Amino acid sequence: MASLTELKPGQRGIIKEFKQTILPIKLLELGCLPGNAIELVQIAPLNDPIYINVNGSHIAIRRSMALQIELDIIDDSLVV
Repeated sequence: MASLTELKPGQRGIIKEFKQTILPIKLLELGCLPGNAIELVQIAPLNDPIYINVNGSHIAIRRSMALQIELDIIDDSLVV
């Protein structure tokens, strides 16, 4: 398992769990839930914020929040 901050732009992962139980309700409403796919779209200058795509919604979150999201990285190179 890795945190969202370990992804490179364009990489995807499946959300497994959150390190803290307190997450902004807006993130949960937009589909940032365990089992859902998440893609790192872009990292802003100075590494904050981080732009992600969850269920077709582009969201900017703080790096500190991204550190709380644990996921399994999807290895697209294995797809034939």
